[in-house]
Amino acid sequence: MSSVTASTAPVTAPGPEGSAPAPVPARPRLDWRLRFAALSLIWGFSFLLIKVGTQGYAPFQVTLGRLAFGTAVLAVAMAVRREGLPRGARTWMHLAVAGFLLNALPFSLFAFAELTIPSTLAGICNATSPLWGMALSLVALREDRPTRVRVAGLGLGFLGVLTVLGAWQGFHGLDARGTALALLASLSYPVGWIYVRRTLAGSSASHLSLTGGQLLLATAQLAVVTPLFTSAPSSLAVGPLLAIAALGTLGTGLAVLVQYGIVAEVGPTTGQMVTYFVPVIAAAAGILLLGETLTWSTPVGAAVVLAGAALTQVKPKRTG
Repeated sequence: MSSVTASTAPVTAPGPEGSAPAPVPARPRLDWRLRFAALSLIWGFSFLLIKVGTQGYAPFQVTLGRLAFGTAVLAVAMAVRREGLPRGARTWMHLAVAGFLLNALPFSLFAFAELTIPSTLAGICNATSPLWGMALSLVALREDRPTRVRVAGLGLGFLGVLTVLGAWQGFHGLDARGTALALLASLSYPVGWIYVRRTLAGSSASHLSLTGGQLLLATAQLAVVTPLFTSAPSSLAVGPLLAIAALGTLGTGLAVLVQYGIVAEVGPTTGQMVTYFVPVIAAAAGILLLGETLTWSTPVGAAVVLAGAALTQVKPKRTG
C-alpha cells in the first residue's frame, strides 16, 4: 500500500505501497534492520488503519485524507533537503497517470474493499502484487524472460490465492465484491510500476521530487472526485480521523522515506523482502486488535502465496 516513484528497479517487487526502490543519499542513524522492522509494522498496520478510518468516513474521504497527510510529509522532506518539484509538462502528465495507478486508484479500492471484507484478507490480497507484476512483466517487458522457477512460482502463488478464497468450497461465505476490489487494487500497483518504468525511469529529477509530485497530483485527483461522490460527514469522528492521519503520515509519507534509505544501504533485493512480512503483520493486527477471525485456509493459502511470490523474484542464472 503506498506511494511510488520512478525507478529503474525491477517492476515486480517493491513494497505494498507500491514504492519502487530508489537510493537517497543520507546517512542512517538507526541500523537498517530496525528500520526494516519499523517499515514492516507500518505497512502491516495500514490495513487496520484503513478499516478504522472507514468506520467514520467514506472510502474516498479516507483516501483523500491519507494522500493529503502523506503529501505533507514529503513536502517537509523536500523542504529540508531543498528539493523542488519536477519540471516539464510531459513529466507532470506521466506523474498524473502514475499517481492514479499507484496511489489514488489502489488506495480507494482498498478502502471500499474493507467496507465488506476483513483487514486481514485485504492484507493478504495485497501480497499478490508480485504475482500480478510477474505475469504482466512477461508480456510488457522484453527484458524479463520467463524461467521455469518463476513460472512455477506464478502458478504456486495463484494456487495460494484460490486456497485463501476457499475455491474448493465454491467460495462459500466470501464477499466477492470486496475481495475483487482488493485484488484489483493489488493489480493496479504493477500496472503502475510498468508505466513508470517505461515513461519516467530516465527522468533527471530526483526520486523524492518525482514522488512528491506524484502524491500531489493523486491528492488533487481525490480532491476533485471526493465531493462529487460523498457528502460532508455529519460529525467529527476523532478515532477514525486519527487513524487516517497515521495512515497518511506514517504509511504513505514516512514509510516511503524509510524504504528509500533501506534500499540505498542494503539494495533492492533485501528492501523488497518487506513485502513478505506485511500480510503476517496485517493478519496479526486484525485478529488481536479488531477481533477478526480466520479459517485454516487463510493462513495456509497466504503462506503459499508468499512462497510463490518469492519464487517469482528468483533471478535467472547468468551464463557465460
